[in-house]
Amino acid sequence: MSNNVITAGSPWSAFSGPNLGYLMEQYELYLQNPEEVDSDLVELFRRYGAPVLEEATSGAQPAAQAADLKKVLAAIRLADAVRAFGHYAADVYPLKDRPLDSTKIEPSTYGLTDADLAELPASLFFSNVPANVSNGLEAVQYLRSLYTGKIGFEYSHVEDEAEKNWIQSKIESGFFNAALTPEEKKAVLEKLTRIENFEKFIHKTFVGQKRFSVEGLDTLVVLIDEIVKSAEQDNLKKLEIGMAHRGRLNVLTHIVKKPYEMMFADFAHVPNDYFFPEDSSLEISKGWTGDVKYHMGATYHRKSGLTVKLAYNPSHLEVVSPVVAGATRAAQEDTSQPGAPVQDTSKALAVIVHGDAAFSGEGVVQETFNMAQTKGFSTGGSIHIISNNMIGFTTECYDSRSTHYSSDLAKGYGIPIVHVNADDPEAVVQVAKFAFEYRQNFGKDILIDLIGYRRYGHNETDDPTVTNPLTYLIVAKHPTVREIYAERVANEGIVTKEEAEQLNKDVYAEMQKAYDYVKKVGEEKGHLEIEMPEEVKQPLPEVETGVPADELRQINEELLAWPENFEPQNKLARILKRRIEALETGKIDWGHAETLAFASILREGNPIRISGQDAQRGTFSQRHLVLHDKNNGSEWTPLHHISGSKASFSVYNSPLTEAAIVGYEYGYNLENEKALTIWEAQFGDFANMAQMMFDNFISAARSKWGIKSGLVLLLPNGMEGQGPEHSSARIERYLQLCAENNWIVANCSNAGNYFHLLRRQAKLLGTEAVRPLVVATPKSLLRHPLAAATLEQLSEGKFEEVIEQPGLGQNAKKVERIILASGKVAIDLAEAVKDGEGFDKLHILRIEQLYPFPMEKLKEIIARYPKAKEIVWVQEEPKNQGPWRFVLEYLLELADGKKVRYVGRPEMSSTSEGDADSHKAAQAKVISDALADL
Repeated sequence: MSNNVITAGSPWSAFSGPNLGYLMEQYELYLQNPEEVDSDLVELFRRYGAPVLEEATSGAQPAAQAADLKKVLAAIRLADAVRAFGHYAADVYPLKDRPLDSTKIEPSTYGLTDADLAELPASLFFSNVPANVSNGLEAVQYLRSLYTGKIGFEYSHVEDEAEKNWIQSKIESGFFNAALTPEEKKAVLEKLTRIENFEKFIHKTFVGQKRFSVEGLDTLVVLIDEIVKSAEQDNLKKLEIGMAHRGRLNVLTHIVKKPYEMMFADFAHVPNDYFFPEDSSLEISKGWTGDVKYHMGATYHRKSGLTVKLAYNPSHLEVVSPVVAGATRAAQEDTSQPGAPVQDTSKALAVIVHGDAAFSGEGVVQETFNMAQTKGFSTGGSIHIISNNMIGFTTECYDSRSTHYSSDLAKGYGIPIVHVNADDPEAVVQVAKFAFEYRQNFGKDILIDLIGYRRYGHNETDDPTVTNPLTYLIVAKHPTVREIYAERVANEGIVTKEEAEQLNKDVYAEMQKAYDYVKKVGEEKGHLEIEMPEEVKQPLPEVETGVPADELRQINEELLAWPENFEPQNKLARILKRRIEALETGKIDWGHAETLAFASILREGNPIRISGQDAQRGTFSQRHLVLHDKNNGSEWTPLHHISGSKASFSVYNSPLTEAAIVGYEYGYNLENEKALTIWEAQFGDFANMAQMMFDNFISAARSKWGIKSGLVLLLPNGMEGQGPEHSSARIERYLQLCAENNWIVANCSNAGNYFHLLRRQAKLLGTEAVRPLVVATPKSLLRHPLAAATLEQLSEGKFEEVIEQPGLGQNAKKVERIILASGKVAIDLAEAVKDGEGFDKLHILRIEQLYPFPMEKLKEIIARYPKAKEIVWVQEEPKNQGPWRFVLEYLLELADGKKVRYVGRPEMSSTSEGDADSHKAAQAKVISDALADL
């Protein structure tokens, strides 16, 4: 039998005499040896308990005094099937071009006839029998009307019985059949008229321009609008929307209220700045390089206090999903107090719109669902919508997925799925109300599969009849949803056909008037140039990052003050206790310096959020921000208990996911711009899986869209003899993306410098100078004595873009070779030269910040060595990887006639050697070659 819940009353009223006696005997056997009882009966007993003789029901319901046991069981299975499989026969395809399957819900499938069903009581199917149902046959017919109409339901996979009961109650109470009021119907007709005319006006006025029309799924806008209304009525503060390009312009116009004038100005190449609403209700940011219209976002402040935000998004379908989820989490959290942030999921809601082919095909969708109920990434449920036009570019569904529905992925996460026919606006409205109510009640994701079609090709210049001729024969003859609904409300006497047609003309005329005004303004005022902001052009501002020594001592003591009843693991306790003396002995290691930086940042009022697959402990057991009691597993987070802290701190071990987590943290930082938001890769090369987040959002968003981020990326990097994987963070990829001061790329060799780098980043948050920070973090250097910091360095120092090797370059006239290196290899060189004795001809400069490249600082240092003959770049990565090719142009400019030379591994297709011995030999050769002939 199905696992679907049954809200029917007890089935025992259908039995009497020998049948009831037989059931009682079988129940006794079930209690003793359930394996000897027929499985159908076991399921019946499990649901309803012991069989008892109930009093006859009142009304016209037949008692079925000697009903056949098998027929009763078959009827229950039939009812189960209608509830579980009715969606296969539901009228959810507007073009009616997909076969429907009713075989699983036919009485004959279960050996039943209409006569058999008519003899059974309706109470067998319902706990509260509807007034118009008098027997089992009418009950089944009623169920079929509910489950095979314009809405199809899938919820038997939902594990929680309370959820299933609630959903079933909603369906069978007639919630989805509730009629809209005449005024509501008129409002829906006007909305559809505006949606359709917007697309038609652009199609006619701006011939051949791409817009990725919503036509065929017009009710997507109605659906989102209804969710917005529900959010407003429930006093939410923010609604975050994520969607790809199809239908985006219509959503921008009719949900986010970007005026017609602004939208038409974008098409007419007239600056839309001239048409901003005077009430400041609309916010739009712009970059200096810009982007296509259907990637842009906006924020609208409704008079009710609800803010509706459509996220900016590149063409890569689905990648915005986790970004919007992260922004929603940030909007829900109060980070203004010490300790953990306080989350209130009633403050904000994410609505995420997916394409049908992309939903089933793009892995980031699964990643986003997977983290939706985890501690660090839950948002109290998102409303997901598949904008289902039944095709992917030109690819039919049978070539794009291996499942019946594009939505089937969601079943694995226990998410209810509602399929709805996009040509029925009133059904769409009810589904929107239901989805919002479900999210509010259960704090979980829900998925709406809005099934329609695509009236044109992938874009408006594409001819779909080339690849999908049969579909577009149907589409050509199919009326629009506005036409369908106008006829429906006219037949109901809500409006006349003449009134509907006049509304259609008036809306089009309104758009024409708006465009005429745009043309006039464009002719009068001309073009506006958008330039890179001066704050971005300028070097990073100097900020004070030192922390007084006494303050650091106090913080250090508090970090190591655990409750009396808390006992960490013995070895860890000993390691952490060494941090007591480290401040005075000058042995502050990487994890220690980092924690001190975090504590000082919290004291200055910036909240901190960190995530990564092992972020709490650190991949290399270096961090230990969350301690565990060895006796009971309870947790203690020292950074929650720092005196003088003015902001929250959170660190989460994330799912084994890169793309979605990076996107989530990026979105979080966009929403909470004062939060030091950090993602740490388990190993640097794990970031490979999130490459589109770096390419499309983090590195380019400010120039494309004008939105600022201070996200921090920590990427463990360094050749340690552990094989090709996890050796290199592929730093060359980030350097290739460097331009226009878009981010900072650092590769520190010293814990103290890392301390100041973090504190500098925190001070830039919320300012025009802010930008993302990419840090190639170490592995072996985490505990290396030559990478340790002193208390004086933390209290009196600052971030050094270039560090000169101590002991070298003392006699400027003798120096002939200047080595530049970055990160771990610089420490390898430092070990080789020790105190510098015997290396009078050498100086070594550690490049701690690779971008923006410290050109002026290097010029100043190199100018001190007039006898230098060569500049040598040393790296451990292969020649075609690492920073070499990025820095070469800078080095040639610095050289001023000096020889520029590379020392490192040769070009390789892999990142490193495959075993420790080979690595050791190759690394030794790099160092010996760098120091040869000195």
